[in-house]
Amino acid sequence: MRGRGRLGEQVRADWTRLGAEDPLWAVWVDPDKRGGRWDVEEFLALGRDDVDRTRAWLERLGLPTEWDRVLDFGCGAGRLSQALAPHAREVVGLDVSGPMLARARELDRSGGRCRFLLAEDADLHPVPDASVDLVLTERVLQHLPPGGAERALAGFLRVLRPGGVAVLHCPTTPLWTARGVVWRVAPTRLVRWAQTRLLGYPAPMLMTGVPEERVRAVAAAAGGRVVDVQAVVEPATHWAAARYVVVKDAA
Repeated sequence: MRGRGRLGEQVRADWTRLGAEDPLWAVWVDPDKRGGRWDVEEFLALGRDDVDRTRAWLERLGLPTEWDRVLDFGCGAGRLSQALAPHAREVVGLDVSGPMLARARELDRSGGRCRFLLAEDADLHPVPDASVDLVLTERVLQHLPPGGAERALAGFLRVLRPGGVAVLHCPTTPLWTARGVVWRVAPTRLVRWAQTRLLGYPAPMLMTGVPEERVRAVAAAAGGRVVDVQAVVEPATHWAAARYVVVKDAA
């Protein structure tokens, strides 16, 4: 990574290629959907399911489920952005991949509520301070280089208004499966080689975990607090993960 907050050029290059060659599959990896075989309606329904689950969780916590402005960090092809649009005045979708954003615009059915922007770094510089009510990110932080998830979380708290909420998904540690052991011990260059040469991915999808205590510490240092955590075991990725609700402290 070069300079404060710059995303690794390799990450940008990888996701630009994935977005150009097979964007829907890259967003939601399913071996049966590879090669452009995702049905668009089925793909967008996954986003609605995630947003419904998130809104139900927030409602149980007594937090808002309708918003003025929402940020979808790592929006990809826009499945969450479109699902959020009925519940917000504006949704800003931010992504590192130009081809992903182009596909999101092609699929956009929000009637102008969604706006898609290119991310230059994990600090969310295109988004002003204290300008959004909700940040939602799902299956994105895992693909940032080491330190990227922490930097992104600090950025979420910067752009949230006081009392605003971030809902984020982040892996914690690989499972004790054959592939999980590979994630634990194999060097990055070997994982990149195996994914492209053995599995035939258009570009690698690397994974980085962040322990729960680190998420809590970064949130607290940036002016927020974790108010709930849901542990998740994800056999498809061979990782254990967690979903967090983080609230920005009042000014």
